[in-house]
Amino acid sequence: MIIDTTKVEAINSFSRSESLKEVYELIWLLVPIFTTVFGIIIGVLVIVWLERQISAGVQQRIGPEYAGPLGILQALADGTKLLFKEDLLPSRGDIRLFSIGPSIAVISILLNYLVIPFGYRLVLADLSIGIFLWIAISSIAPIGLLMSGYGSNNKYSFLGGLRAAAQSISYEIPLTPCVLSISLLSNSSSTVDIVEAQSKYGFWGWNLWRQPIGFAVFLISSLAECERLPFDLPEAEEELVAGYQTEYSGIKFGLFYVASYLNLLVSSLFVTVLYLGGWNFSIPYILIPELLGINEMGGVFGTTISIFITLAKAYLFLFIPITTRWTLPRMRMDQLLNLGWKFLLPISLGNLLLTTSSQLFSL
Repeated sequence: MIIDTTKVEAINSFSRSESLKEVYELIWLLVPIFTTVFGIIIGVLVIVWLERQISAGVQQRIGPEYAGPLGILQALADGTKLLFKEDLLPSRGDIRLFSIGPSIAVISILLNYLVIPFGYRLVLADLSIGIFLWIAISSIAPIGLLMSGYGSNNKYSFLGGLRAAAQSISYEIPLTPCVLSISLLSNSSSTVDIVEAQSKYGFWGWNLWRQPIGFAVFLISSLAECERLPFDLPEAEEELVAGYQTEYSGIKFGLFYVASYLNLLVSSLFVTVLYLGGWNFSIPYILIPELLGINEMGGVFGTTISIFITLAKAYLFLFIPITTRWTLPRMRMDQLLNLGWKFLLPISLGNLLLTTSSQLFSL
């Protein structure tokens, strides 16, 4: 039997090229995901540094200054320390729930970044139900907190988990009509379409001016969702030691720490997308291309500018929750629930009714 070596070599080279093509396709599939995750990690480190510097300025103290220039590596040093600390487990707790809880909290928040646009067509998943997917996914995080509190076999942890679940339910309901009002104004539930709808009228087309009541309700509800002061009752240290985090140490405690800042960044980005025009920067009579002498923004430069504008708006908005932390005292649990159910919910429903009526009369 005579074997044609040229045909064998051709078949081998073809199979190698096909396998290399599959590897390249897999790499290009993972590149945007890992790029987004890396950017999110950097964003969280910047938020931690910003909060410490702003808090130091509010309290007239120095703040972090030894770890890196201006203390910018302090958050990285804290994360490294938590990574090498011992992971303690409660002897009589439910170890599976105790271990899964922090992961659910972090993963559910990370999934929200799928629908956040940083520029035109610069989004991982441009879904027609983008904002409602965010609301649905964000409601999973309190389940992780409740599992953590229950699995710790600690009354303080369990109370903290119950508070987290009650607080999340109480403030997601007023938040939903605000998002629905934006969806009605934009005639779409896609985050990209919402930003595009605001860009038609420039700076005055931002939903901040068309939905001031919805913006105020959204701001308060997002603060409560992120468990920021004055709404940090699930981990109130004077009452519950550290709430659902009481029994945690090491990297699992670090996951809760990261989840809180991830949630804060998600809320700021959604405020930017829904109310502040997203990646569009249209100050009256001043446009970036004209300012820089460029006829058309596109390509790498346009993408870079879009990302920069989106992040700049989000980080400027972060000054509100950070300064609020050192301005307002913590509320009681009954005050928190009263605010959500008796005030914010009727106001958000009334705002939705007004928006629907105006849209019907404008037809």
